Amino acid sequence: MSAADKIFIDMCQDILDNGLSTEGEKVRPKWEDGSFAYTLKKFGVVNRYDLSKEFPAITLRRTAIKSCIDEILWIWQKKSSNINDLNSHIWDSWADENGSIGKAYGYQLGIKHQYKEGMMDQVDRVLYDLKNNPFSRRIITNIYVHEDLHEMNLYPCAYSMTFNVTKEKDSDVLTLNGILNQRSSDILAANNWNVCQYAVLLHMFARTCDMKVGELVHVIADAHIYDRHIPIIEELIKRPTFDAPKFWMNPDKKDFYEFTVDDFRLDDYVTGPKVEKIPVAV
Repeated sequence: MSAADKIFIDMCQDILDNGLSTEGEKVRPKWEDGSFAYTLKKFGVVNRYDLSKEFPAITLRRTAIKSCIDEILWIWQKKSSNINDLNSHIWDSWADENGSIGKAYGYQLGIKHQYKEGMMDQVDRVLYDLKNNPFSRRIITNIYVHEDLHEMNLYPCAYSMTFNVTKEKDSDVLTLNGILNQRSSDILAANNWNVCQYAVLLHMFARTCDMKVGELVHVIADAHIYDRHIPIIEELIKRPTFDAPKFWMNPDKKDFYEFTVDDFRLDDYVTGPKVEKIPVAV
């Protein structure tokens, strides 16, 4: 069993056993038929993934690595908030007639700010600090911008990254770690998707800055299983598990802005069958 599988199974079982129900409460999401989408939820879930040991894709079912990398590049590299720059249709429900999801996600990362060192957006500020001041405790991005929330078609779920660099004794190579803060996580539909995305992002930043990867810490304020997902989760976590896949990143690429989806793959990725037709609450 991979470490990612164990973390996922334990988290799901804890929510099923000890989660609190929102049934009957005032909730925003609805199912396609118009009924309210209630959840079982746990507050303050923290999961740690050691990226130096394995890539955290679960094997209970396949995580679509190409699609999730395409989305993280859309946000962090293209700094786009228009679905016409995205190859999948996961954001279609939140896009307007022009394809925009408003001033969310990539839009916020692409805004340039004035720093002592000059004008930079948040991504370039991270790259600058990792290269020039790696032991800074201030390498943080935040896209939960209150003055723009009313112009976002969906408030950011994964909204903040904190980067922290460590140096092991007797090692000349620095280690890049990260904390992903997430206000809300749909455990079935998006949890491992987000974990894989930000694991890849750490690998990209580490390569760009001549570092190695360390830990990804995932902090979730509201970790929930939707009511219609409960039987799917119950079946999923009873499946056989397999060894973690091997992560490959194109060794010829070093510039953060030159990576494409084709520069990544998971080798020896053995998984359980696909989960068909997952209902999505909007």
